Amino acid sequence: MRALVLTGPGEAAVREVEPPAAAPGEVIVDVERAGVCGTDVELFTGAMSYLHTGRSWYPLRPGHEWCGVVGATGDGVDPAWLGRRVTADTMLGCGRCERCRHGRHHVCAELAEIGISRGRPGALAERIAVPATALHRLPDSLDPALGALAEPGGNALRAVRAAALEPGERLLVLGTGTIGLLVALFGRAQGLDVHVMGRDADALPLARSLGLGNAWTRETLPSLPWHAVVDASNAAELPALALDLVEPARRAVYIGLAGTPSTLDTRDLVLKDVTAIGILGGSAGLAGAIAAYADGSVDARPLVAATAGLAGTAAVLAGRRPEGAGPGPKIHIDPRR
Repeated sequence: MRALVLTGPGEAAVREVEPPAAAPGEVIVDVERAGVCGTDVELFTGAMSYLHTGRSWYPLRPGHEWCGVVGATGDGVDPAWLGRRVTADTMLGCGRCERCRHGRHHVCAELAEIGISRGRPGALAERIAVPATALHRLPDSLDPALGALAEPGGNALRAVRAAALEPGERLLVLGTGTIGLLVALFGRAQGLDVHVMGRDADALPLARSLGLGNAWTRETLPSLPWHAVVDASNAAELPALALDLVEPARRAVYIGLAGTPSTLDTRDLVLKDVTAIGILGGSAGLAGAIAAYADGSVDARPLVAATAGLAGTAAVLAGRRPEGAGPGPKIHIDPRR
């Protein structure tokens, strides 16, 4: 089968590889759609920290935002999975340790991440092997663009839940990339008064086109009580700004990652009695994200600027947008093309 293979920093090509076979407890999924994520870009450029700690290594087959149809099942798997449209949890814990047993498999010490770490092949390929225990069923009618947005949607929904707001309360989201806009959309679906802050004025039209009229830059941000702030940016200075802006005794949620260390003054954290929460992975939010996409309360399809074939993936990783791409921040790949 064809798969995208990263062989070193800046080196990516579509290659013919041995197709996966369904091991006991696994299924083989024919991939319909896969998203290109910032993590995939870091793996391509060599900037990803896992490459320096030994958690990831080349050659590497990326792709962790995806959906597809189950084409084969291994021993011990319910054959009813055959033919079903699915996505899956990216985070695969050992299943035996205390963290896994108590529902925290996403921070398992032996965690393997599909398309990211410990050699687990990803979905920028025609087929992928996945443990059946990680599967989430998708409605047959769900647009594949939404199926492939389940993983980032799960992350965003976890961030909204972590903010712990009541309907009508005010949420400020820092960042207008895929995750920031998804946080805003899920927050709005839960009845929150959502505001977003972008890097500059050019980052705001897409948010407004999604019905997020309260879209600001740092210079135009109104002085309002922010009942929770979610930092979904990659700017090293914004974690401290989130803490500065949030109301005392409320919550600052951190889901973005900067390329350089961020600093904030824990004296401010203590003296404002703020709860700071970090979000890693969408595991606990996948089911809720899929449900919101299915019932129409969140429509994230405008975030997808274009869908390219597998051969165009290397160019996307290198920062080149497909011809005719729309304004959305996300590029999808159809490995069947």
